[in-house]
Amino acid sequence: MAPTGPGSTGTVGPDGPARPGDGATGLVDRWGRTATDLRVSLTDRCNLRCTYCMPAEGLHWLPSPEVLTDDEVVRLVGIGVTELGVREVRFTGGEPLLRRGLEAIVGAVAALRTADGTPPETSLTTNGIGLARRAPALAAAGLGRVNVSVDSLDRAQFAELTRRDRLPDVLAGVTAAAAAGLHPVKVNAVVMRGVNEDQVRPLLRWTVAEGLHLRFIEQMPLGPAHSWDRGEMVTTEEILAELAAEFVLEPVAGRGAAPAETWTVAGTGGDGRPAATVGIIGAVTRPFCGACDRTRLTADGQVRSCLFSRTETDLRALLRDGAADAEVADAWRTAMWGKPRAHGIDDEGFRQPLRLMSAIGG
Repeated sequence: MAPTGPGSTGTVGPDGPARPGDGATGLVDRWGRTATDLRVSLTDRCNLRCTYCMPAEGLHWLPSPEVLTDDEVVRLVGIGVTELGVREVRFTGGEPLLRRGLEAIVGAVAALRTADGTPPETSLTTNGIGLARRAPALAAAGLGRVNVSVDSLDRAQFAELTRRDRLPDVLAGVTAAAAAGLHPVKVNAVVMRGVNEDQVRPLLRWTVAEGLHLRFIEQMPLGPAHSWDRGEMVTTEEILAELAAEFVLEPVAGRGAAPAETWTVAGTGGDGRPAATVGIIGAVTRPFCGACDRTRLTADGQVRSCLFSRTETDLRALLRDGAADAEVADAWRTAMWGKPRAHGIDDEGFRQPLRLMSAIGG
């Protein structure tokens, strides 16, 4: 049975959604969902070593020849936008600010037009290191907004969690992004039991005061192999209970395909300003697979239909073998048709993806 409710955007007829080759033009899967949100990883490299993401020594990075060139990235995103109905493009990593050609890529993507003549919405997920220097140029290139990871406001705790003492640089990046007009500036925080759960309320106090949008994220099994323990994960319900000790939260209706459930913070706003919001991405305890509208492209040109996929489709090889845009688009449609109904974290046979989060892209 196809998913129903908010975010189920696929067209399902008596025989299910149109299969690739049956006249389907978008990225439709067999469950009736249509992917319009493209996550593009620009590198698997990162300048932090977050404990929930990678080992202290880092990873074996992709050799440069295997990474998509700037032109290849723009071509694939262009196929997604002009041929396949993609409307939102988020650049991720690793750490995307390590990509030297980032501003040029953003500018080329911002110049694309969807079928109705509008530019795609563009955003960037970053750890914020280097953002203070590059935020103005990224805004000038056409970037719409940023998500910055800030798991703790305590400098010592941040350094222990990320294995780097860079909190001042990250906070400077947040300030610069807001000043450059990259609104709304969203702050992402992964909450971990016994690590940074004491930061839940301080983070919301800070984001309310600074006019930022906070998003807590349940820790997912995407880090170093076998390091995830469900019992150590702070759940959505626990985060809400902690916030309720200080704040009054009011649910926001109309979530659609957004991964986060959101609440407004009572008593904020006024003087023409909107009320502050806080969101929680409960991918483990409150999965939103039935409304998922995402497709993913890794730094080496592989399509992943799901964050937790163990299979990929190689678009880089098609590009380098001289394939036409239509052939690439058909391969992409076929890849998305095979998207699983759900991530299956709670299934007995669940296995963690072969790539870690930094090599997939957020």
